[in-house]
Amino acid sequence: MFLTFQPADLLQCMCYVQRHNFRDQMYHEMRTMNTQPQSGNEGEKIAAHFDVVPGPEQVVASLSGTWTGPFVHLVDAGMRELEMENRSVPLVIDLSAVDQLDTAGAWIIRRLQMSAGATGRAISLKTDNYRHLELLNAIKVSQQQPQTDTRANPLIRLLEALGKHAYGFRDDFIMGSHIIGASIRGAQLKAGKRGSIRIKSIIHQMEIMGLQAVPIIALMSFLIGIIIAQQGAMQLKVFGAELLVVDLVGILHLREIGVLLTAIMVAGRSGSAITAELGSMKMREEVDALTVIGLNPVGVLIFPRIVALVIVLPLLTIVSDIFGMIGAIVISWAYVDIPPQLFINTLRIAVDLSTVFSGLIKAPFMALIIGLVAAIEGMKVSGSAESLGKHTTASVVKSIFVVIVVDGLFAIFYGAIDY
Repeated sequence: MFLTFQPADLLQCMCYVQRHNFRDQMYHEMRTMNTQPQSGNEGEKIAAHFDVVPGPEQVVASLSGTWTGPFVHLVDAGMRELEMENRSVPLVIDLSAVDQLDTAGAWIIRRLQMSAGATGRAISLKTDNYRHLELLNAIKVSQQQPQTDTRANPLIRLLEALGKHAYGFRDDFIMGSHIIGASIRGAQLKAGKRGSIRIKSIIHQMEIMGLQAVPIIALMSFLIGIIIAQQGAMQLKVFGAELLVVDLVGILHLREIGVLLTAIMVAGRSGSAITAELGSMKMREEVDALTVIGLNPVGVLIFPRIVALVIVLPLLTIVSDIFGMIGAIVISWAYVDIPPQLFINTLRIAVDLSTVFSGLIKAPFMALIIGLVAAIEGMKVSGSAESLGKHTTASVVKSIFVVIVVDGLFAIFYGAIDY
């Protein structure tokens, strides 16, 4: 296979090669001119040099030549030695013989000024070139002060951290109140209007947060029921009270473990997803776009997710209770020979509807808290991936912490009213 060239193509290739060679030649000449001093008088003019003339009343440092980037390394060591001199007589820097001065040379001269001035030594410049003075005045050398331990004592640092967390809690509480108010007020204003409340969006979120979470909730509850029943049976078997494992598992799982485990799983699964979704929308400025077109971001993005959470968390708690009891039945039959029928009959005597509802009542409050914390952290995301990961992690940690606190408050409340 042969390649054929048109005359125009050949001419274009020759022109490109000539331009390329000319560019390389010019680049090589420029590097040679910048790195090698010239001969004769021009070589003396380019060479950066300085002389120090000591005197009883003042010390004069006479600078000469071209003080530019390629040549300042020739005088850098000498200038540093001059900086280290500790004399009380004034220092005069004479720039009259300096032919060229750039930022590198000005920086070395300015460094000498700052070092001498830091010791209290009088220093002055002598030059007639106003451009040199302007460049020197524009250069600012940062003086590195010795680092001192400015940290306060541990008690002050602890109080400072507590104060920051208190202010952060206040800001989150105010933002959560705004979200609740905007959601309730928005729903009131849109009630009765066609297409006002997006039912499809709520159902979609219920499918994601509820239906798709059933397998993991069922599996975890089944395993937790097995563990509680197995540990309780092993301890009660010593006293010959194996049947009391039914009361133990029934009351503990229905009142506390079922709803608490479900809320923690939802906080880690759905809460982090809400924060990540809102945070990514915030990073891409989609939230601002909704505001620009006249839509309320709370009503469009946050309200459906919170409503879906409030609906599905009690349902997931029921699933958790059922599979927790199934796990307890299986392990009780295997370990202490309690038949399933006997387990169910004993469970009917040990628990009643108040035991079941004591756990279900907590679920909507926990769902509301998880949704609010996730939305708050999502709306606080700035324009970086680091911020998104930080607030997603904070969303999960805060949600689980507040859920456990709420569960403890409900336990105290139930104890006070004897429920």
